[in-house]
Order: sequence, then C-alpha cells, then structure tokens
Amino acid sequence: QVQLVESGGGLVQAGGSLRLSCAASRSIFSILTMGWYRQAPGKQRELVVVITSGGSTNYADSVKGRFTISRDNAKNTVYLQMNRLKPEDTAVDYCNVKDTRMAYWGKGTQVTVSS
Repeated sequence: QVQLVESGGGLVQAGGSLRLSCAASRSIFSILTMGWYRQAPGKQRELVVVITSGGSTNYADSVKGRFTISRDNAKNTVYLQMNRLKPEDTAVDYCNVKDTRMAYWGKGTQVTVSS
C-alpha cells in the first residue's frame, strides 16, 4: 500500500516558488517527525527540514529563511513552501515520516529551478 503521497514538484525559474505536499496514510500512527530530504545529481541525500511532533523545526542552512515547513494534523499532511528558489535547489525531494515503529519514504518529486 502507498503510505506517503507527494505532490507539488515542477519546473520554475529562479526566484519563483513551489509548494510541496506529503499526505501520510492514517495507517501511520504515533508520528514522531515529518520532514523533507533532497538529492541532487552527484550528491548525497541531505536533510532539508524536519518538524517534530512538538512543533520544533530544524532547517538546513541553505534553505533557512526561504523555505517553511507546516503541518495539518487533521489531514496527516506536511507541506513545504519553497520561496526565492535558486538553481542550487534543483533536486528530487523526498518526504520522510518517522513513527514509533519505522521510517517511511515517499517516491520523490522533482524540483527543477532554471536560471
């Protein structure tokens, strides 16, 4: 079964915006953290931002001030508002959710920022 459903990726020009969504199945209980990772060609996967069940956030320095993570607990959904995008943000973005049992990964959504 599909447990994480991502959407919102696309192609934008530098300076533009995108909003990513990740809906977690209600079969995932007791969520500890929700967040986003990304992987650019030739680079390792890196943490973009994570939000804990208590609402604390941790952003990568490269996106701080430009990206904002938010949650809708009723919908079991996490969002990533991406503003002032740069070509360096081009990557496949992956949703990640951790509960008390395991970690879950989305299939990834492509974000491409042209210059």
